[in-house]
Amino acid sequence: MRIQRATRLYNEWMALYTVPVESDLQLKYKAMASSAFPFLRATFYRWMQRWPKVCAEFANAPTVLGVGDLHVENFGTWRDAEGRLVWGINDFDEAAHFPYTLDIIRLATSAILAIEENHLHLSADVACTAILEGYLESLAKGGRPYVLAEEHGWLRHLTTGELRNPEKFFHKMDALPEPEGPIPESAQVALEHLLPAKGLSYKLKRRIAGLGSLGRPRYAAIAEWEGGLVVREAKALLPSAAIWAAGLERAPEIYYQALLDRAVRCRDPFVRLEGHWIVRRLAPDCSRIELSQLPQERDEQRLLHAMGFETANVHLGSPNCIADVLPHVKRLKASQLRSAANAMVEATLDDWQKWRQDPFPEKKTTKSH
Repeated sequence: MRIQRATRLYNEWMALYTVPVESDLQLKYKAMASSAFPFLRATFYRWMQRWPKVCAEFANAPTVLGVGDLHVENFGTWRDAEGRLVWGINDFDEAAHFPYTLDIIRLATSAILAIEENHLHLSADVACTAILEGYLESLAKGGRPYVLAEEHGWLRHLTTGELRNPEKFFHKMDALPEPEGPIPESAQVALEHLLPAKGLSYKLKRRIAGLGSLGRPRYAAIAEWEGGLVVREAKALLPSAAIWAAGLERAPEIYYQALLDRAVRCRDPFVRLEGHWIVRRLAPDCSRIELSQLPQERDEQRLLHAMGFETANVHLGSPNCIADVLPHVKRLKASQLRSAANAMVEATLDDWQKWRQDPFPEKKTTKSH
């Protein structure tokens, strides 16, 4: 199946659960054509078609409740209930039950693509070794959240900087376009539930963000509260693309909240599932971090080790599975991870090249009778 047809079929499936935003989909198609790294980020549905065949030897590994759409830019910061700055995986839109190997192979694949596009500046061998060693260390220690207080000063330095300036952030939020029509009542109710006080007046905006979820309705509420601005976001959720790729007709549970509840992490008290909307607080220090936002001087090997460690923090939320995962991953060599990631890099590049030639979904044809 060509990538164009896969995209059309996935979009049709997505429309069973929400109303796609066509203008955002057009932005997504352009981003997919720009380079292979954003293509990977935008096409988890295609990954789920390709990886079981390309990485067949890893597809039968022990299963955990995993992230799915994991990559080196799916990490960010938030504040926990104590107000402490915490770093970790940023969203779980595609959470489902996967072989644990899917997450670490996808993370390694994204790192190699980022290296090839000069977003990271270390070797693929070093990157894969760092991810695998971080993952193993976390499993062995039972996991530990990344609280950026008295520990992890190096990571705190990486994740706080001029680009996360509050003035720039709130100016960007205020410049968002207004919704073209009334937003779903369920989204508005979800946003209001998360505002800091009842009855606050607020401005509604249409938020354009992400790549994997670009095309789904996403709204922001901006309110003034006790001397400053606050922002809340509601994003439409649907079942993981793994369900679509498996051809399952019955819509299963959305696992976002389950993964948040189970993982070894300091919870963000402002992230919750409200019906089929994920609502969260947005702030300069509560958002995803792109590689371009990081300082030029950084220890990338240490960062990838932390990403591997945090991936295991999430997998440890499936404690009954870890007894099978641990011996399996201990036998996994960094060279094997590199080989599997290289194979997925080649599959991704093949799809990307074909997408560049015709960067739009295949049109649905109507048979004549």
